[in-house]
Amino acid sequence: MAHTRISMYMPPVIDPTQAAISYGCWALPKLNEELQSEDLLTRQKALMALCDLMHDPEYVYQAISIGCLESLKALLKDSDNLVRIKTTEVLYIMATHNVGRTGFLEHGIILALSLLLSDHQRECRENLHQAYKHLVQLPA
Repeated sequence: MAHTRISMYMPPVIDPTQAAISYGCWALPKLNEELQSEDLLTRQKALMALCDLMHDPEYVYQAISIGCLESLKALLKDSDNLVRIKTTEVLYIMATHNVGRTGFLEHGIILALSLLLSDHQRECRENLHQAYKHLVQLPA
């Protein structure tokens, strides 16, 4: 007959808002693929993970080179408020790096961001203005 055993350890903490990130050179291509997903939760998780990764200029450069800016530009038109807010947050973090600012100019992100100037979400507009504030530091 089986006996019940109760563990002394707490169960693992599983955060449903964090995406499983690949390691090494596969992290950003996988996240870029998830940004283009039809599933809303997958897009939200990918944006949360991308926010964490974009603080490193090397990841910003790699994200621009694999086409993440085009995926983010498409997400600016998403109907979900959280997706738009997190997309502008990722772009704001990317704008803090020089390579991100030049990527904005090359990929036409400034015009795409201007469509959100009258967005009804305050956080979205704040991230947008922070991104513009960093963009004006670039002479071009």
